[in-house]
Amino acid sequence: MNPAGDVPVLVEDNGLIVPDSYVICEYLEEAYSDTPLLGRTLAERVEVRRVMAWFDTLFAREVSGRFIDERVMKRLSGRGNPDGTALREAYAAMRPLMKYVNDLAENRNWLAGNFLSLADFTAAGHLSCLDFIGDIDWSKVPAVRDWYARMKSRPCFRPLLADRVSGITPPEYYTNLDF
Repeated sequence: MNPAGDVPVLVEDNGLIVPDSYVICEYLEEAYSDTPLLGRTLAERVEVRRVMAWFDTLFAREVSGRFIDERVMKRLSGRGNPDGTALREAYAAMRPLMKYVNDLAENRNWLAGNFLSLADFTAAGHLSCLDFIGDIDWSKVPAVRDWYARMKSRPCFRPLLADRVSGITPPEYYTNLDF
């Protein structure tokens, strides 16, 4: 469906195939503009895209991508045990980045401003993966914890909490909407 062979892919009822998460987000924003998730003003859209890019580049490279590779992908692909050095580096990188996310959550209603946006869903996707494998110390980032509890409580997000990875058991609190 996607010439690049990547996921996700959205297939609309009319047969339109929309590949790639960024393309899907932009498509949904234009096709269903009654619920803007990028913001209404140019400044809002810039901030939403900035926070999304921050998570999908810096946070993914330094934190979520490393943890997922070491704790999940190595196991699933038979590449051996997690590398302790790589995990220590990921934990070290995680501290200041999670502090930044905590600052955003403390000072705004949502991560990119005063409205729920694609930045929140992008961040929640990354944090959900880390939460699933038990790599977030929520006591150190209380504002992120409160924000994430609100995200987990959203009807559109709840099905994600039911997903499972073979051979990996999430923490007991993972599916609890308020931890």
